[in-house]
Formats: sequence, C-alpha cells, structure tokens
Amino acid sequence: MRCAWAIVAVAIAGALWLAGCSGTSGTTVGFSQIGAESAWRTAETKSIREEASLRGVNLKFADAQQKQENQIKAIRSFIAQGVDAIILAPVVEAGWEPVLREAKEAKIPVVLVDRGVNVADDGLYATLIASDFVEEGRMAARWLAEKTKGKCSIVQLEGTPGAAPAIDRKKGFEEVLAKHPEMTIIKSQTGDFTRAKGKEVMEAFIKAEGKKIQAVYAHNDDMALGAIQALEAAGMNPGKDVLVVSIDAVRGAFDAMVKGTLNATVECNPLLGPDAFNAVEKLLKGLTVPKKTVVRDRLFEQATAAEDIKTRRY
Repeated sequence: MRCAWAIVAVAIAGALWLAGCSGTSGTTVGFSQIGAESAWRTAETKSIREEASLRGVNLKFADAQQKQENQIKAIRSFIAQGVDAIILAPVVEAGWEPVLREAKEAKIPVVLVDRGVNVADDGLYATLIASDFVEEGRMAARWLAEKTKGKCSIVQLEGTPGAAPAIDRKKGFEEVLAKHPEMTIIKSQTGDFTRAKGKEVMEAFIKAEGKKIQAVYAHNDDMALGAIQALEAAGMNPGKDVLVVSIDAVRGAFDAMVKGTLNATVECNPLLGPDAFNAVEKLLKGLTVPKKTVVRDRLFEQATAAEDIKTRRY
C-alpha cells in the first residue's frame, strides 16, 4: 500500500512540475489575428494556438477579418478583460498609437508577430518577431535576375496596401531591379494577399499585356497560385514560358513547383508560436527582450521541391 501511495505521489508531483515548468502556465494572453486570407496566415494561427495549449495558456483569440478597426476593438477588449499580455499581428503599419498607449498604461506588454507598426514611440510595444521582408524581396529579384540574365518584363502582384510585407517586399525587389535596367515592371497592382484577387488581377494584366509578360512576382504564394490559374486559363504556360516567383513557401507552393507551374518561392516562416510565448514569458518575469527578432528564411526552387516538400510543416 505504501508503495502504491508513493507511486501516486510521484505521479502527482510530476504532473505539477510539468504544469509549472512554463513561466506562461495559467496566464491569459490575447491574440489579435489579421484573418485567414492565406495558407500562411492559417499556419501562423495554428502555431500560436498550439503553443498556447502546450504551455497551459488561456488564449483569447480574435479574427479581425482583414480590418484594422476590428483589431483595435479586440485589443481594447483584451485590456478590459485584464489579460497578462497581447500578441498582435497588425494588418497595416499605421494607426496604432492610441490603442497601444492604452495597453502600455494598463501595463500589458504587446508582442508584435510577423508585421511591424509605424509609431513615434517604439516603447509602445515590447518586441517584434518577424522575417526581413525587404530581404525576401531582394532574394526573389536576385533569383529572377539570374534566371533571365537580367532581362525580362515583369508583372507584380502586391500585398495589402499599407501592410509591412507589401511595402518591404516591393522595396527589396525593386532595389535589386534598379541594378538591372533591362528588368522592368510593366504592371503592378494589389492582389490583397488572396488567391481570388491574385487571379482577378492577373486576368487584367493578361488582357492588357498578353505575351509581353515574361515573369510574375507575387508578394505571397496565394496570389501566385491565383495568377497561375489565370495564366493557364489564357493558354499561357506558367513555370516555363512565364516564370513565377513568390514568397511564403507554403505547401501549396511546393505542390505547384512539383507540378512545374511555380518556379521558386522565398520562405517566410509562420511558425512563430514558440518565439512569441518565449517573449511573453520573459516579459512577465520582468526580463528584457530584443526589440526585434529576425526569423531566418531561404529560397526554394522547382528542382528540389519534390524532396523539400517531405519535410515541410505547413
């Protein structure tokens, strides 16, 4: 009997240790997500949810459906509920100062994930965990310059106006193009980071430019996949006659590369849950965290896609 009780005691102690091994266990965190506009966004949400569950965090989730006003309402709701911390994926860069100031006054740390904000006082948020969007644009442009020997006519599918990745991926891409005068963007328009809009805009590009289009640069994979549908419907040959390069490296992009319709994709890792909650844990302990953590990314090509897809988690 004593042995049985000893076993039970050890089991209980072990369970209590596991429950308390994370500094975030028992805390409440609000997560304001942009929406579910892409496979990348869905993967990010899943990563945050899974990490919260793993650490025993009470996660309050709010889907903004692509609207900043919904995110601001959600943050104010989190503040009113007295959450311990807030994780925010901001839909655009501007317009956050008032609500972030409210969070700071309530002593609630704000962790930004995947996108930054443009504020006069960067003390209004604790840290930003994101990829280098400018470098992603550069990587896509350098790849295209190499494949075309620095000469091609390009159409660009831009992300949501005002969003950090749209601004920076455009900046990085065009920065490299400035060194290659025979690489020109003949059309550029927002596809709002969605497959449907990417297809719609690409249809308009084809109608206006037709066979002049030699390459497509999309700020995310979902728009690229929509563009591929439009190219195929128009009797054009994506992946061969028209080179297609995009950003995110979601599974759908690898499927398209295996199929031969997408040429390359630059990774933008959405699995930010562990880093986000590591930051929350440190902040709640009163520790300092880096103002920005840059997530490392790389470029994937058609030639290795069949092997690469075997190890993809999203």
